[in-house]
Amino acid sequence: MYELKEDLSIEDMIYEIRSKQVMLDCDLAKLYNVETKRINEAVKNNPYKFPERFSFRLNEIEMENLWSKFSTAKISNMSRSYPRVFTEQGIAMLSTILKSKVAVETSIRIMDAFVKMRKYISANLIEQDNMKSMLIKHDNEIKLLQKSFSKLEEKEKINHIFYEGQIYDAYSLLIDIF
Repeated sequence: MYELKEDLSIEDMIYEIRSKQVMLDCDLAKLYNVETKRINEAVKNNPYKFPERFSFRLNEIEMENLWSKFSTAKISNMSRSYPRVFTEQGIAMLSTILKSKVAVETSIRIMDAFVKMRKYISANLIEQDNMKSMLIKHDNEIKLLQKSFSKLEEKEKINHIFYEGQIYDAYSLLIDIF
């Protein structure tokens, strides 16, 4: 029987297309240890189980972007149609159709990889938000310091002479300076 290929990195097979994390049909076929046409036959035979949000075919522009951005995307140039991609929900649905032991084990690994990637992305977004708020805070503090220094420079230019009895005027000038 087939063996689960542990050495394949599932995270490297997940791409972002149409703002969704997806996997290519050929990569899934590799993981499930079946031919790519078997994956596509499963979709063709069960179209009601694969709405557009679960699985869709790439268009020409998406295909070119995939080739240019990811050298790891090994898609045959000789293919008669554009590859099909599957979202996490589409992969879960696919695992209900492919019923081998390898399919079940592989589906579990794929779901774990999607969860791991979501956590990683979430952690990075939180870290970016923290960095952004710190930069904004520091920027505001620097602007406040610059404003204070420019006020001091203006105050130094003003010369005042105070005579006896002008205590209030001297005091108000000191308040303005500080």
